[in-house]
Amino acid sequence: MAVRNPPSGLQVLTWMPAGVMGVVAVVDVLAGPEVGYLPLVSLGPAFSGLVGGWRRTAATGLAALLLCLCLGLYDGMAGEPRAFTAMASVAGVTAAGVAAAVVRGRREAELASVRSIAEVAQRVLLRPVPLTAGPLQAAVSYTSALAEARIGGDLYEVVSSPHGVRVIVGDVQGKGLAAVETAAVVLGAFREAAYDEPELTGVGAWLERSLDREKDGEKFVTAILAEVRRDQQIVFLNYGHPAPMLVRGDGSADFPVPPSFALPLGLGAHGADAPEPFRVLFAPGDQLLLYTDGVTEARDEAGRFYPLDARAHLLKEADAHGALEALREDVVRHSAGPLHDDAAMLLLRYHGHGSGSGSGSDAARAVRSAP
Repeated sequence: MAVRNPPSGLQVLTWMPAGVMGVVAVVDVLAGPEVGYLPLVSLGPAFSGLVGGWRRTAATGLAALLLCLCLGLYDGMAGEPRAFTAMASVAGVTAAGVAAAVVRGRREAELASVRSIAEVAQRVLLRPVPLTAGPLQAAVSYTSALAEARIGGDLYEVVSSPHGVRVIVGDVQGKGLAAVETAAVVLGAFREAAYDEPELTGVGAWLERSLDREKDGEKFVTAILAEVRRDQQIVFLNYGHPAPMLVRGDGSADFPVPPSFALPLGLGAHGADAPEPFRVLFAPGDQLLLYTDGVTEARDEAGRFYPLDARAHLLKEADAHGALEALREDVVRHSAGPLHDDAAMLLLRYHGHGSGSGSGSDAARAVRSAP
């Protein structure tokens, strides 16, 4: 395993205590005892407490005390109150630095534990999608708006069922743990309903009931459900979600929109009509990209939105995962910095394999038996 060098900023902080004490020693020798630079030796253990452990901070403080003593003897201040004051300053700053290093070490350990728990939660909530499902090849990408985050409110899943390959991509309103909890409710309900419900509208109704029961109208989720059928058609249900991008074998791109727009999941109690299913041709050689609004709402420095329709050519790469990664990197470059919202993308390629009779059931049994 390759060993990465620490970031340049961290390297500067690592060497700063010794550098500061060296500069103070040189300046004190050149300026003489009249100016009184000795208390500045305490900057060494002060900087050491920022990045080092308590042992290193204590060792730096001891070195600072010895340096302060040596400079005091050189300046002829042995026994003078100024020398004792300078050494007391060094000792006090060292003690504070050691205490700060201990507290920081404990917090870093707690943060590492939280990150570990988040990674486990991610594997449970957003488990890897199957590489192939029936006649489809699948690839997924998730980019968090927070550099330290592992999971958020975006969700996706692919389920091979006896009724076809069923897919969901959604975006929970809000952020934080509440959004993660809502995403867990939706994904849990979808994994059950997608296999058991004969119609895609039944899957959507199941999700609506589950979300309304668990969240009591407090959260809503924009989502798009898709069902790839064996007759080379794909059925969509759109709950207020951005239209998917359908890339044909000739490279042309289209964004299928529903005949009428519906409210997001979780707002069904307001009496709105359920979304109408609509069908689109989906044949071998075609690609379907489902995504959240973190992709299309990524802005560049001039405030322009990401032109997804002009980037369909990035999906021409033979490897689906490589094509999706190229698109993800292009989104990040366009935003010229961290994304302002989570961005999830799910790419489905119709390669035509496994489309014979019984393939959907076989794939479903494989997915259901997977851990």
